[in-house]
Amino acid sequence: MRQMNDNLINTFGEYVFTDEEMKKRLPYAVYNKLMEIRSTGAELDSASADVIAHEMKEWAIEQGCTHYTHWFHPLTGVSAEKHDSFLSPAKGGGYIINFAGKELCKGEPDASSFPSGGLRATFEARGYTAWDCTSPVFVRKDAAGATLCIPTAFYSYNGEALDQKIPLLRSMDAIDRQAVRMLRIFGNTTAKKVNVSIGIEQEYFLVDSKKFKQRKDLVYTGHTLFGHMPPKGQEMDDHYFGMIRQKIASFMKDVNVELWKMGVPAKTQHNEVAPAQHELAPIFEQANIAIDHNQIILHTLRRTASAHGMKCILHEKPFAGVNGSGKHNNWSLVTDEGKNIVDPGKTPHENKQFLFLLSCIVKAVDKHAGLLRESAADAGNDLRLGADEAPPAVVSIFLGEQLEDVVKQLIETGEATHSITGEVLHTGVRSLPDFNKDATDRNRTSPFAFTGNKFEFRMVGAKNSVAESTIVINTIVAEAISEACDIIEKAEDKDKAIHNVTVRNFIEHQRVLFAGNGYSEEWIKEAERRGLPNLATTVDAIPELTKEQTIKMFEKFGVFSENELRAREEMKYENYNKTLNIDARVMVDIAGKHIIPSVIKYTKVLADDINSLRAAGFEDTSVQEEMLERINRHLKSAYTALKALVVIDEKANTIENAKEQAEFYRDHVIPQMSALRKPIDRLEILVDKDYWSMPSYGDLLFDV
Repeated sequence: MRQMNDNLINTFGEYVFTDEEMKKRLPYAVYNKLMEIRSTGAELDSASADVIAHEMKEWAIEQGCTHYTHWFHPLTGVSAEKHDSFLSPAKGGGYIINFAGKELCKGEPDASSFPSGGLRATFEARGYTAWDCTSPVFVRKDAAGATLCIPTAFYSYNGEALDQKIPLLRSMDAIDRQAVRMLRIFGNTTAKKVNVSIGIEQEYFLVDSKKFKQRKDLVYTGHTLFGHMPPKGQEMDDHYFGMIRQKIASFMKDVNVELWKMGVPAKTQHNEVAPAQHELAPIFEQANIAIDHNQIILHTLRRTASAHGMKCILHEKPFAGVNGSGKHNNWSLVTDEGKNIVDPGKTPHENKQFLFLLSCIVKAVDKHAGLLRESAADAGNDLRLGADEAPPAVVSIFLGEQLEDVVKQLIETGEATHSITGEVLHTGVRSLPDFNKDATDRNRTSPFAFTGNKFEFRMVGAKNSVAESTIVINTIVAEAISEACDIIEKAEDKDKAIHNVTVRNFIEHQRVLFAGNGYSEEWIKEAERRGLPNLATTVDAIPELTKEQTIKMFEKFGVFSENELRAREEMKYENYNKTLNIDARVMVDIAGKHIIPSVIKYTKVLADDINSLRAAGFEDTSVQEEMLERINRHLKSAYTALKALVVIDEKANTIENAKEQAEFYRDHVIPQMSALRKPIDRLEILVDKDYWSMPSYGDLLFDV
């Protein structure tokens, strides 16, 4: 066991150009300059860049690298890379191995071939990648060999952000500045920086690779468009935290080893609620590093699954009727002195700084609830939100009994005099110890829940980056802190001003606090009574991006320009429309070319059986006739719905305005897709399995 632990420690970060590695290789002055740039944001001079690039190249070659890539995250939702070798022409002829500082710090990918929402035209191709020196450089080893991956940001020629990293770093800077202002008000004169710390819980499905390939809906869209529930789903809850099957355990072991080598601190793994569903969670890290690491996790899950004869599915709702997959964003703020300022301590009623910050967070979420909902908006996520452990589309905050009680005291009396403490849980078994339980329970239906020393935003879909939600949380909280600090810094009696701002925030924004069942119809009605937005679909949520208060806020803190927001709005509509168009076309293809012809073949078999039985003298063929009649009825319904879907999807493609097209898909195409699915799912349980053209839900979920 000791040897296993030593191996883990020795291999962790083996493929990462770590701070320790840089300290060993770089001159003292260059190393210190890089560390200073990380904390202050100053510019790296060319001489230092050349030194760093040289040592990075030497280390990479030792790792077996022949190529390097600027690794970035365009608005496609997946990472992008172009590989260049370390070969360079020599002055006197021939070639040398070289890697200069300018190659490290700057790249030039084609910016017009990535989504830009109109920021780049086809003929405007130039874009730039810039090294994010705060995120570790790493080596990825795969069939292409070893490649040095340099995390970068992606700009257009005119300086607009074409990725999520740039606005993320901007938002981290915004919350840092405002949080430090807050600390100064409360007497902390030593902390110089406040970092955004996040932990990303990643859910995913694993299915047999051969069966996956037999499902064209999974291949083309990442989720099933047809499928009847098997006799057993997740009703027994026996998969959740159940013993991990040997094949899955072997996969998880290889995933962990690979992630540890690349410096990703994978910590928790378990079976999730739905059959074939699992979860992986790393240790908390600085936001931009955690998000880069999540992209590495996604790549590693997919690649390792393939090596084990499986497919990793990351769609938000791959199977109707069972849990979808989310990506929970656990958000907190930590000073450079190591203090988590989202931790209330043992007596939160006495922690004035925490209560002040909490009141700002409550205000931020209430004021920008629609924008927070939009940050998780996606056509696939629309299928997931609102049931099966996914939060509802109405954004609310769960604080737990302890903080609810403290806030209630402040609202009702203006003072908080006590905090509920956790009681002793008596197990009633002599051999089991009694222990102190937490002062509050948890709420799995809450979109934005306080969980001890952090807030958990549970809305993000499994395949999407949490960068967007982190950008929103950072900026809306920065705005609320800024507005509060503006008042307090001008006040003569600062203690009184702190108290008044804290209480007023809670009073004016208490409507967003909710501790009950977020799935209930009663809550939806209550939320409407409170005036909380219920943005049920992505199309409802997208306009939040360009509301006047949104533009004003993002521009104030330099996170997004109005042009960047309008571009993202356009991209959201385009992505929604393309996704639904592909779904509709795949449904038409599968139903028209596979399912309906297969059902027709089976009806002929039934009809032949009836005729054969009658010819053999059997008068009672009522069972076969009834089955044939039922199948024919559903077959007719399916064919009618198929023809209607073809027509309505063609009509959708004639609409030029992206918003109007999205509304048409939501209001007309999606209902027609449901109309086609309904009879086909009924046919699945009537038609002989030998004649059904693709694996069933049972085959996919229970045969891994």
